[in-house]
Amino acid sequence: MKSANSLKSTWLLAAIGMAACAPALASTGEASVTALVKWIPLLLKGFAVDVGISFASMALGTVLGAVLGIGQIAQAGPTRKFFSWTTQFFRNAPWLVLLFFCVMLLPNQFSVFGISVPFPGWVKGIIGLTLPVMGNVSEVVRGGIQSLPSGQWEAADALALSRWQTLKLVILPQAVKRMVPPWMNAYAVLMMATPLVSIVGVEDSVTVARSVLSAENSPALLMPVYGLLLVLFFAYCAPIAKWTRSLEKRYAIV
Repeated sequence: MKSANSLKSTWLLAAIGMAACAPALASTGEASVTALVKWIPLLLKGFAVDVGISFASMALGTVLGAVLGIGQIAQAGPTRKFFSWTTQFFRNAPWLVLLFFCVMLLPNQFSVFGISVPFPGWVKGIIGLTLPVMGNVSEVVRGGIQSLPSGQWEAADALALSRWQTLKLVILPQAVKRMVPPWMNAYAVLMMATPLVSIVGVEDSVTVARSVLSAENSPALLMPVYGLLLVLFFAYCAPIAKWTRSLEKRYAIV
């Protein structure tokens, strides 16, 4: 029942967002509305590219972030400090700056056994977004593990389990459910940041929007086109935020 009400609220907010964009559409005239409708499939295709990049970046960032997060609780002091500083560096670095570094440092192609293999912009975009996601997921993993009471570690130690066995069999299974809400929140933030990949030439929603405005050469289309993108991102991210809040309440630490 709560999930149904949450979904209704989300769609109500989406409807309000669309209604807010309606005056901009109405003021553009019938010709502009017709032009916008004509480009909607292409804009949706660009938005799908954003979703795909967010999935790939989140998957890579989760794997690498889990390694960093576990490294932050290592027993060896130098190892723990290395993973901690690496986490803080990528977690606090501006996303746009990391993307620029990927554009400038990564080659456009590389050779494998004498064969030139292209290194497309969308791959650079995924790598550039993976780095900050990795830092944020690392903190999620560290926080989830350290949120468990120390008695769990002591009980596993009493059973003569190794540290890795304790993590795999005792700690991580309990910590995962506490990691899910902030992990989902990190994904929502990543999704909202995916338009940054337009700087590396990826045909995402923002790049497509610019192409549409250039092709139509109509300033009246500016607000409707970007208003449509705003509604698309909102309709995609708002349910994630709602679900995150419900999971936070379910897995609240008491």
